[in-house]
Amino acid sequence: MIAAMVFAAGLGTRMRPLTCDRPKALVRVAGRALIDHALDQVAGADPIVVNAHHFAPLLAGHLASRDVKVLHEDPLLETGGGLRNALPHLGAGPVLTMNSDSAWTGPRARDTLLAAWDGDRMEGLMLMVPPARAVGRGGQRFRMDADGRLAPDDAGLIATGVGIFRTEGLLADPRQVFSLRDLWFDMLDRGRLHGVEHPGRWADVGSPDAIAPAEAMLAATP
Repeated sequence: MIAAMVFAAGLGTRMRPLTCDRPKALVRVAGRALIDHALDQVAGADPIVVNAHHFAPLLAGHLASRDVKVLHEDPLLETGGGLRNALPHLGAGPVLTMNSDSAWTGPRARDTLLAAWDGDRMEGLMLMVPPARAVGRGGQRFRMDADGRLAPDDAGLIATGVGIFRTEGLLADPRQVFSLRDLWFDMLDRGRLHGVEHPGRWADVGSPDAIAPAEAMLAATP
């Protein structure tokens, strides 16, 4: 079993005007809220924590019937600070982390990551997708060697915003507000950040104009 943290506390600036009356996690794609797409990908994790800030009561109400702990984050702590803030609810082991603004086809992200996770040689494992199977803006890119170790590469695989991370490094960071990416690059320097390829498709749904392409991707899936 693994704990999971879904990041949903952003201000949704790129998703305006749709986020003028709701959090980005409640924007609908193919008839379902983005947070529901995300929770599908981490289903089976226990516990599951979701952080919230922008219109936090709306998100908490949407999730009231789910076995999910919602943390109202105020002030905003970014992804690294948000994960550290949630550790009392997540436990001391590795944590599966996920952004809440994506759509997916293929196997569940949790299953692919857990099948590849090796805590003896990894501090982090990120789910990657080739550009040809990605829809939308995309994220940080890396090349992956034969052992799965990652290194930055602007022409490489795209990080999907989901991974498994050991959390000891968070506790050692003196800052309250910082990005999880800072932890990535510490792991990269030690050769301890790995990747595994997602066999399906992935869409970045960070802005209103990204919704239609994501819905088209989902509709095209048999």
